[in-house]
Parts: sequence; C-alpha cells; structure tokens
Amino acid sequence: MSMPFNAATAAYGQAQNLISQAGKSQPTPVDTQAAGPNFGELVSQNLQSVVEAGKVSDQTSLDMINGKANVVDAVTAISQTEVAIESMVAVRDRVISAYEEIMRMPI
Repeated sequence: MSMPFNAATAAYGQAQNLISQAGKSQPTPVDTQAAGPNFGELVSQNLQSVVEAGKVSDQTSLDMINGKANVVDAVTAISQTEVAIESMVAVRDRVISAYEEIMRMPI
C-alpha cells in the first residue's frame, strides 16, 4: 500500500485540528480538586502522542530513503507508531463498549 507523503501530512494536520478543537470544547468541572484528571484532556494528550509518533515515523522513513537513517531506526519508529495506534484503538473500543453498556441500563 503506497500513500503519498502529502496525504499523510494532511491527515496529521486534520488530527491536530481535532485535538485542538476537543481541548477547547471541554466543560470545566465544578470542583476541580475532587474531580481528578479531565478525561477529555487525557484523550487529547494521548491522541497528540499518536500524531507525534506518526510524524517521527514518517520523518525517519524519509531519512532512510535519503540515506540519512538506517533500517533499524525506521522499523523501530514504525513499530512505536503501530503500538501507539493500537493502544488508542483499544481505548476507543473500551469507551464505546462502556457507552453502549450505560445506554442499556434502565432508567
């Protein structure tokens, strides 16, 4: 599967826009000390780390193509990105599952 580099860059840009929009639209809890960490912020931070891992992976791949990096560095960067994406998908699946379970609860 071959994807143009500008398409990947555009996808990262769109993800960055979603992250910035998600961070702005989160309501603040009434009692911030008792509320604990904001779930929206945690998701936003994790999504940002996935985007950054993808950028590093793309840059390392380009460096390898240009002869500035070795294959081991490129494979490592791609593997780290893959792990980050799989983790984010697992969290998404758990959130969806929890939402579906809450929706099945009687009122």
